[in-house]
Amino acid sequence: MRRLLALSLTALLAASCTRAPPAPVPHPRYVLGAPYQAGGVWHYPREQYGASLTGLAIVENRASRTLTADGEAFDPDALAIASRTIQLPAIARLTDLETGRQVVVRVNDRGPEQVGRLAAVTPRVAALLGFPANGIARVRLDVLPAESHAVADGLAGAPHLAIAAAPREAVIAQSLDAPARAAPVATPAPLATPPPRLSGQVTQGPAEPGSLYVRLSRFTDKRYAARQAAQVAEPAEVVRVDDLDGAGYRVRLGPFATIAEADSALDQAIAAGVTDARIVVE
Repeated sequence: MRRLLALSLTALLAASCTRAPPAPVPHPRYVLGAPYQAGGVWHYPREQYGASLTGLAIVENRASRTLTADGEAFDPDALAIASRTIQLPAIARLTDLETGRQVVVRVNDRGPEQVGRLAAVTPRVAALLGFPANGIARVRLDVLPAESHAVADGLAGAPHLAIAAAPREAVIAQSLDAPARAAPVATPAPLATPPPRLSGQVTQGPAEPGSLYVRLSRFTDKRYAARQAAQVAEPAEVVRVDDLDGAGYRVRLGPFATIAEADSALDQAIAAGVTDARIVVE
């Protein structure tokens, strides 16, 4: 009898040891986060509700029993992508510049680890956009401001503006000869646009593959831009830019015929101390 009990206890212990751990409970929240290091480079998350970025995207392959950086359950069939610096969650339009296909996605995770990649997409997003066999595509990421506010502002941790109440004055009563008509009650405007339903509908646009460049730092003074251009081994050019940040000068390397060449130039730029360098499509 004692032997049978011992065998039974051993079997129960073995079964408990081989049982898979319970899946983590999803709890979506707003995430910006402090600066962090990944791929040997520091990254600085910030709110980018109107950002338009270009670069290279890769396919994310990971276990489905994990949580994303903002506390959602990772799903390889979801219309979702990872970004290193955009606030989470956000809604964006992702365009495959090589096929011209566009789809609206949810930005809900941090990544990818590789510095030369702009975003990591789920297998479903890659299939919808027609990623090539090597799993790397030239993309443009446009953050949709109203939709992004709608999905983020109601979550725990989202920043809210402090609204100071107006000072209250004394109320003066006055008799009127005729009864005044009641003023129409204004219907309060909604706080935010309802978040869109991500249906996976693909919009076909023109293919604009562009050229691969490595974009370095931005300067207000051309002399400093020329100084940085002289620091890197690759032939560099200083180009004038005029955007939302105003007029200035930017250093860039390229164009490059292949992704491998762009990756090599990026590595050299980072080794030279230009840690904010990144691959773009122009």
